[in-house]
Amino acid sequence: MSGKAGDTKTCVSCGREMKWRKSWEKNWDDVRYCSDACRKRKVGPQDIALEESIVRLLDQRQAGATICPSEAAKFVGDDNWRELMEPARRAARRLVARGEAEITQQGRVVDPSTAKGPIRIRKVDHR
Repeated sequence: MSGKAGDTKTCVSCGREMKWRKSWEKNWDDVRYCSDACRKRKVGPQDIALEESIVRLLDQRQAGATICPSEAAKFVGDDNWRELMEPARRAARRLVARGEAEITQQGRVVDPSTAKGPIRIRKVDHR
């Protein structure tokens, strides 16, 4: 048995938290995706570009300043930026999972796996 009830890990595609399931009992150590959709989607060049644009935009801001995912989407997608809004949110969640960013709503840090509605992204202060 490789996992147990209460164990969690982060989906490498969408960045959401996954909780251990009985069906994953025998292969929990190998589970990387939360769903078939994430397994099919994976992380591609556009996703990497969105992550890099978020980091670049945050590096250009003062400490504690935030950006909207739309800024990263516009940076990568120009005219079709609206189609990149959910991929930009996924990129932000992956950065949160790596400890590089935080997702906020109304100035408060929120759980990226459950956040609904408009979000802001800020760099983690590693002091």
